[in-house]
Amino acid sequence: MMSARLGWTLVAASAALAGCALPEARVRTGLERAGLSPRVSACMAERMVDRLSLAQLRRLGDLPHARDARSLPDFLREVRALGDLEILGVTTSSAALCATGLAG
Repeated sequence: MMSARLGWTLVAASAALAGCALPEARVRTGLERAGLSPRVSACMAERMVDRLSLAQLRRLGDLPHARDARSLPDFLREVRALGDLEILGVTTSSAALCATGLAG
């Protein structure tokens, strides 16, 4: 039989893992809504969540015209307007690696 302490440890670990998945799912959905393919969106979201803070990810989510982007260059133009070089660098490198299939 499992001890109460071990049970709570497993619950806490599961919650922590679920907490990591939520930002990635939100980023992926946002990228898809911005017009990126599901494959590229999933790849980029995985990389971006690992490299950007939650505050930076929220700023990306607040882009007013990102949903109107018709292409990857349009989306990156919107990201550039944020004025955050780290967000721009991570998003651009993720887009390049994921769109070409070089992301590993």
